Amino acid sequence: MTDTLTLTRPDDWHLHFRDGGMLHETVPATAMTFRRAIVMPNLTPPVVRTADARAYRERILAAVPAGVDFEPLMVLYLTGATTAEDIAEAAASGIVHGCKLYPAGATTNSDSGVRDPSQIMHLYEAMEKYGLPLQVHGEVTESHIDIFDREKLFIDRYLLDIRRRFPALKIIFEHVTTREGVQFVQDHDTLTAATVTPQHLMMNRNDLLAGGIRPHNYCLPVLKRREHQESIQAAVLSGDPRFFLGTDSAPHARNKKEAACGCAGCYSAPAALPLYATFFEEHGKLDKLEGFASHYGPDFYGLPRNADTLTLERSEWTVPQHIEADGTTLVPWQAGVILPWRLAH
Repeated sequence: MTDTLTLTRPDDWHLHFRDGGMLHETVPATAMTFRRAIVMPNLTPPVVRTADARAYRERILAAVPAGVDFEPLMVLYLTGATTAEDIAEAAASGIVHGCKLYPAGATTNSDSGVRDPSQIMHLYEAMEKYGLPLQVHGEVTESHIDIFDREKLFIDRYLLDIRRRFPALKIIFEHVTTREGVQFVQDHDTLTAATVTPQHLMMNRNDLLAGGIRPHNYCLPVLKRREHQESIQAAVLSGDPRFFLGTDSAPHARNKKEAACGCAGCYSAPAALPLYATFFEEHGKLDKLEGFASHYGPDFYGLPRNADTLTLERSEWTVPQHIEADGTTLVPWQAGVILPWRLAH
């Protein structure tokens, strides 16, 4: 049994930092582990232009601890008002690494998102032309559609056609949650990929609903049946390079999670890599962690793999019960859980 594990320094290919004073908690929590991170643009107001992305990037960099090498990779938020010229400008900037498709109303701060993904074909064409990946929150949002069926219906209604019409467009199925989402990626070539969160690897909807509602396990897309969890697990454990690390770490104040209408999101950044390591070890595949965490993401995005390393050590520690951030109490995902791996100091 190994007592240390040294990896090429990993990256997080999908997370939420939020903004303002919250950055002084969320940015260090990620930067101490990950060299780079794809930063979601669903602020209020959202990051819809390159100038917005540049300003947000500077706010993030100001919160990076001294002496820590960290690069935020920015993303544009697609709206009905986005133009092909906006895409061209973003691609030329060197700081924007994708465009996020939020169906309007799908998740936190998504009300400015796209009402009908089939009506922005000119933007997918521009992304394909200028080499900007499309990052997809793959759910329909009609209230009469069962929340557990929304990912599959999005694939059938929109995503298959987008993939067919733009074969050179890189598409990332963000935080994949279903067997159908896994199959969509597996049915296509290496220009199609998916990010995978720790909660969707380690839990299913029983962990949200059985024996009582557990608000800190509530995220969107919501946890699905065990059979879907097992499909995601099998894809990741196989070492398929189209599936890679993206935490979807998403902080919310404790009082907004533990509420009559609780917010969706799991703040996993403080324990992200130990959580993934625990999962891989429990399944006898610790040797697959480095590819998933450190290699496949940069390979897909066309970026160099990181040159430095990070070491995990076998040493039990307890995920904090709560964290104070800018006068707000956060409850990290898996709070109070004892993990067998921690970052070596």
